[in-house]
Amino acid sequence: MSALDNIAVRVESAGNLTRNALPLLHEIRHALARLAESGESTAIDLRSIPFGPGDEADLLAALGTGEVTAQLQALGESRITETSYPGVWVVDHYNADGQRIAFQVEVTPVPQILAAQPADVADGLQRLEAALAELAEPESRPASL
Repeated sequence: MSALDNIAVRVESAGNLTRNALPLLHEIRHALARLAESGESTAIDLRSIPFGPGDEADLLAALGTGEVTAQLQALGESRITETSYPGVWVVDHYNADGQRIAFQVEVTPVPQILAAQPADVADGLQRLEAALAELAEPESRPASL
């Protein structure tokens, strides 16, 4: 036996939401107040926060799940989940190998990743106009039997 074996160790817990989950919930509350008062959106990068064991699970459990979820497949999977607090979203991004590359809470009416980008809108308009032009040309329609 070493001298370390003789040192008494006592583990204490302050209950649920210890470590980083509780301060994050307060930060989210302040961000939600800014959103409600001024429309200012906030993104909190959860990967930059030193989560201890159970912190992520505690935070997600405290936020709960709301009515909206979305899943995107673009260079990897992205999962967007509204929490039980409207305007508070958990956004989780993975690369094509399934490794988490971004994990954040967005306090916003709609997460940025779900908003159509102006270039994409312009491209969609061009494609729709081309499709409508093709439908309007009689020679492009197949002959009926």
